[in-house]
Amino acid sequence: MSLNGYMNLPESWLNVLVFIHVVSAIVGVGPTFFSHVLMRKGQTYGQLRGSLGTAKMLEKFPKIGGSLAVLTGLLLAWLGDYGFQDFWIYASIADYVIIQIVVIGFMAPAAAKLGQKVFGSADPADQPVSPEIAAGTAKINNINWIATVFGVLLFVLMFFKPTL
Repeated sequence: MSLNGYMNLPESWLNVLVFIHVVSAIVGVGPTFFSHVLMRKGQTYGQLRGSLGTAKMLEKFPKIGGSLAVLTGLLLAWLGDYGFQDFWIYASIADYVIIQIVVIGFMAPAAAKLGQKVFGSADPADQPVSPEIAAGTAKINNINWIATVFGVLLFVLMFFKPTL
């Protein structure tokens, strides 16, 4: 090990790797927090159509940023003196997997079902959404709260990692 705890990795390379990891984690998890604004109550059909379109565009960020964060995180753990024996590493990986299950397994199908109803509706853009669509929006937002809680936990694990 070198002085910085990483196998002869120059400090400049370590800083670049940590920077990529932190930025990709923020970009990868960030849309989870923003989705609450998109799935808010009291929208009209036009607003909800716009929100669903924006949410669809934001899906790219967790796919790319989240994947890059995982890869750089695993690389940092492998190269560093943390190894794979610390609780926070396993907890972080499990947390990330839970977020993926919640988003891919529950939130995405609910959003797709809602999107079919909203975009298939002939109701005018300025009309408030039906109670059925409002309930679907609330369901997605509730599922998103689960992902948000696990996202915050993931950031807490990353922040306090040396003590766990």
